[in-house]
Amino acid sequence: MSGIVESAGTGAARQRPDTQGGTGPSEDHAGQDRSIRRALLDAALEVFTERGYPDAGLTEIAARAGIPVGSLFQHYGGKRGLYLALWEEFREEQERRTAATLASARSRGVDDPIALFVAGARAYLEGAWNNRRLGRLLVEDDGPAGFDALRRQWDRAWVRRNARLLEVDERRRAGRVRVSVLTTVIGGAARELGDCGDETEAREIVDEVCGILIHLSRPPG
Repeated sequence: MSGIVESAGTGAARQRPDTQGGTGPSEDHAGQDRSIRRALLDAALEVFTERGYPDAGLTEIAARAGIPVGSLFQHYGGKRGLYLALWEEFREEQERRTAATLASARSRGVDDPIALFVAGARAYLEGAWNNRRLGRLLVEDDGPAGFDALRRQWDRAWVRRNARLLEVDERRRAGRVRVSVLTTVIGGAARELGDCGDETEAREIVDEVCGILIHLSRPPG
């Protein structure tokens, strides 16, 4: 799994050595810190979604969160930091969901690479539906400067993980292309799920895509 960048301010969660049993000052501060960060991220998602990243204002984000603008800068450094934190949160949740699904499948004795790949893809797509509001934001082309490069880097890592899961020899170009196509199918389906009208339609899309992945995952010959 790709690494998750630690948000600014997480050091405050460390308990001071002089704090004894119970809820001490450091723990209280850490809880307050988490609440502030959560409020800021929720408000940022609202404003980014409504206005788009370029037109989103820090003053409005802070006001909706009920947090001073200075605190926003302290925790995230500005608008770019908020956007990247939302992206990391989405990635982390998707990777956690997929890893848990694969672990569960393996514990039941599933060891077929294609079956594991499709199970992971289904988990990813269901997560994209559950987090569709955030997912829609992250596929737009108006994110902060440099975000497209970060997204491409993560996409390449995603392809490599899928290649390992499918036990494809990455040294062979044909194998790399096949895995790249499969990963692109999942990403495209995740974007479509963001525009679904209801859960029934979303389930139909997930089932359809998983059927396509089973077919495309089989090696030629």
